[in-house]
Amino acid sequence: MERNTHTIDAANKVLGRLATEVAILLRGKHKPDYAPYKNEGDFVIIKNAGKIKLTGKKIDQKIYYHHSGYLGGLKEMPMKKLFEKNPEEVFKKAVFGMLPKNKLRAKIIKRLKFE
Repeated sequence: MERNTHTIDAANKVLGRLATEVAILLRGKHKPDYAPYKNEGDFVIIKNAGKIKLTGKKIDQKIYYHHSGYLGGLKEMPMKKLFEKNPEEVFKKAVFGMLPKNKLRAKIIKRLKFE
């Protein structure tokens, strides 16, 4: 198995469309010997994640939720606040949601790097 490294410049590209391309590369769907149970994707390095374009009203309306596990432990963070604080995390969450919801997902997302 040979893993290649893809470097992508995210400046002025739409978040969802770029995240779809990255998810395909991370999973290895572009390779001729692809199988859903194999972990044969490539490494992806993203440059200029802070200059990515967000379409529509997502920046104002989208809210990320997570729960601590305790009663009343629902936390929320608006996309605008997270994007100002850490734009890489917004991109990572978009790609993470496009990966299969199984044990491979945690291993696959580790091949996504930022510069």
